[in-house]
Amino acid sequence: MAYPVKVGPLPPTSPDTNPSNPTRELAAIMFSDVVGYTAIMGRDEQEALRALDAHRELLRSLIPKFNGRMVGEIGDGTLTSFHGAIDAVNCAREVQARLHDRPELKVRIGIHLGDVVFSNNTVLGDGVNVASRIHALAPPGGICVSAHIYDEIRNKPGTCFKDLGEQRLKNVSRPIRVYQIVAPDLAAQPATGGWRRVALIAGAGVVILAGIILALMRSRSQAPYQTQSTAKHTISSIAVLPLDNFSGDPKQEYFADGLTDELTTDLATISALRVISRGSVMRYKGAQRPPTPEIAKALNVDAVVEGSVMRVGDKVRVTAQLIDAPADKHMWAKNYERDSRDVLAMQDEIAQAIAREVNVELTPNEQAHFASGRTVNPAAHDAYLKGRYFLGSYGSQERVQKAIEQFQEAIKIDPNFALAYAGLADAYSTGDDWYFPATEVMPKAKAAAEKAIELDDSLAEAHVSLAGMYEYDFDWAKGEREYRRAIELNPSYAFAHDQYGYLLAFQGRFDQALAEFYRASELDPLSAGFVYDVGPPLVWQGKYDAGKEQYRKALELDPGFSFAQQGIGWADLEAGKFNEAIPEVQKAITTDSPPFFVGLLGYAYAKSGDRAKAEAIIAELNQIAARRFVSPFCTAIVYLGLGDKQRALDGFEKAYEVRSQWPLFFKVDRMYDPLRSEPRFIALLKKVGLDK
Repeated sequence: MAYPVKVGPLPPTSPDTNPSNPTRELAAIMFSDVVGYTAIMGRDEQEALRALDAHRELLRSLIPKFNGRMVGEIGDGTLTSFHGAIDAVNCAREVQARLHDRPELKVRIGIHLGDVVFSNNTVLGDGVNVASRIHALAPPGGICVSAHIYDEIRNKPGTCFKDLGEQRLKNVSRPIRVYQIVAPDLAAQPATGGWRRVALIAGAGVVILAGIILALMRSRSQAPYQTQSTAKHTISSIAVLPLDNFSGDPKQEYFADGLTDELTTDLATISALRVISRGSVMRYKGAQRPPTPEIAKALNVDAVVEGSVMRVGDKVRVTAQLIDAPADKHMWAKNYERDSRDVLAMQDEIAQAIAREVNVELTPNEQAHFASGRTVNPAAHDAYLKGRYFLGSYGSQERVQKAIEQFQEAIKIDPNFALAYAGLADAYSTGDDWYFPATEVMPKAKAAAEKAIELDDSLAEAHVSLAGMYEYDFDWAKGEREYRRAIELNPSYAFAHDQYGYLLAFQGRFDQALAEFYRASELDPLSAGFVYDVGPPLVWQGKYDAGKEQYRKALELDPGFSFAQQGIGWADLEAGKFNEAIPEVQKAITTDSPPFFVGLLGYAYAKSGDRAKAEAIIAELNQIAARRFVSPFCTAIVYLGLGDKQRALDGFEKAYEVRSQWPLFFKVDRMYDPLRSEPRFIALLKKVGLDK
C-alpha cells in the first residue's frame, strides 16, 4: 500500500477549484529520517525530540533554496517535494553537508521521481512509497536514489554512484534499481548547484523579488565540487565560459555577458596565463554545451571557468567553478555576493582565487591591480555593460549608435568612470569609415580614449583605442607605443595583438605582423575575424593560396562572415585572376554590406574589361552616398580599375582629407602599383607616413 501523508500548506485554490478534488503531479520526492530515532527515544525522550526538531528545522531552512516544499511527516520521517531531480539531489547533498560536523544527528535520505496525488490533506502515490522505502538502504549520512533519479543526474560532472542493484521493496510491486550517491568530499562543503528563484512577495501594492537563490551551473554540471590544492598538470591557459543568467529575467543577459567579459579581462591581465577572448567563448552561450573536454580541445586550454550570475536589487551574486578541462574534474568552486558598487572588486577577488588554485604567482604590478578595491556606480556600470553588449553584437549603424548612447549615459552618471570612456572610444572608432566620416568621430574617440587613460592608465582597452587614433593621424611610432603598452597590461588581449598586427603590416613588417595575428587567433581560436586577419599579410607577400585558405577557415567558423567571402575574391584580384574574383565578391554583397565591397566589385569588372558594369557600379555608389556615408575611396578604386589614374587620385586625395582608413593600404597593396610613379601618389604616401 501507499502511505497517506498529512501535508503542509498547498498552493491556493482558484475560485473554480474544488479543494476536495485530487491533484496529480510528477514530482521528485525526498524522504529523510533520523538514524536511530527509536533508540534515542528509548534512551532520552528530550534528546530525540531535539534531534527531530533540528532535522525538520534544517529542512525548512534549505528547501526554499531548491524550489521545494515540505509536504508531510511520517513519524520521525519528513517528506519533501521538488519540481525536478536535480533540485532534490542538491538539497539532499546540502542537508548531509550541513550535518557533517554533528555526529549526534545523522539522517538517511531516499529520492524517487514519480507520480504523487494531493487530495485534501493527504499525499500518496508511487513517489511517496518508493522514496520512503529506498531511504532505508542508505548508510547514516548517505543518499540513495531510484533509477529514475539516476537517469536524470548521472552525467553531471563530479557525481559518482554505487549501483546497489535491483531491490524488492515492501509494498512496491516491481523491483526498483537503487543507486547510492558516492562523493568522497560530500561532507566537505555544501553543494551550491541547483538554486532557483523561490518566491515573489507582494507588498504595498508593488510586487518585488524576495529571493532568487543562484544556480551554479546549468543542469549539465550541478554536482558536488572537489576542491584540490594542486592540479595533476600545469594550468597555463584558461577560458571563461559564458556565465549563466539566473536573475529570472532574460533582459539581464547583457549583465551576465558583461560580467563574463570583465572576469575574462581580469584574468587576462595575469601574464602567466593565456586567456581565451570573448569571441570564441560566446559560441558556448546557451543551454546546450558540448562536454567540457571537447570545449577545452577546441579552445586549446588546460582549464575552464564556469558559473552563474544573479542580480537582485543592489546585490550581485556570482558563483564560479574551476574545472580541469581535459579530465573534466572540478578543482574549486565558490560563491561571491557583493553590493553592486563592489562588483569590480568581486571580479578581482575571483581572478586572484583562480590564480592561487592554478599555482600562478602574480607580479607586483598584478598584485597592486587586484588589491585596488575598485568601486563603481551601479547605474553607470549597468549602462556601460549595455553599451558593451550592443557593441559586441553590432551589425548595423543602429546598434553602434545605441552603444554610443549607453556609454554617454554611463559618463553622465559618473564622469570619472574610466571604462565608460574607453567604451565610448571603441564605439566611435567602430563606426569610423563605415557609418560615419572619420573626421566626424575620430576626434571624439581620441578625446574619450585620452580621458580614460587620464582616469586609469591601467586600462588596456583605452591604450588600444588611443593607438588607433594615432594610426589614423598617421603617427606610427606613437601608435606602436600604445599597442605595446596595451599588450604589456593585458598579454591575452587578442584585439590588441590583432590591431598591432595591422599597424606592422601596413608598414611592410610582415613577419612581425603575422606573429601578432597568429597570437590573436591563438587567444581567440574560434573567432572568424581573427582567423581572417591572418590572410591580408599573406596576400601582400604574394602567398595568395595561403591567404585564401585563411579566409576559407574563417568561413567554416562563420558561414555568414561576408568579409571572409570578400577576402577570397580580393586575393584573386591581387593575383590577377579578375574573372575568377567577380563571383566571389558578388557572393559577399548583401543589403548590409559596406560600400567598399561594391567598389571592389566595380574594380573587378573594370579589370576584367567590362567597362559598362564598372561604370554602373560608380552610379550605384553615388546613389548609396545619397543615403549614407560612402568613402570617396570606393569610387576611386573603380576608376583605378578603369585606368583613369587622375580620377582615381582625385578620390584617394579626398579619402585622405576625410581621414579614411584605406590610404593605410597604399604601401603594401599591389592594387596601387600602377600609381607608384605618379607624383600625386608619392605625395600621398608621404602624407600618411608610408614613403619609406
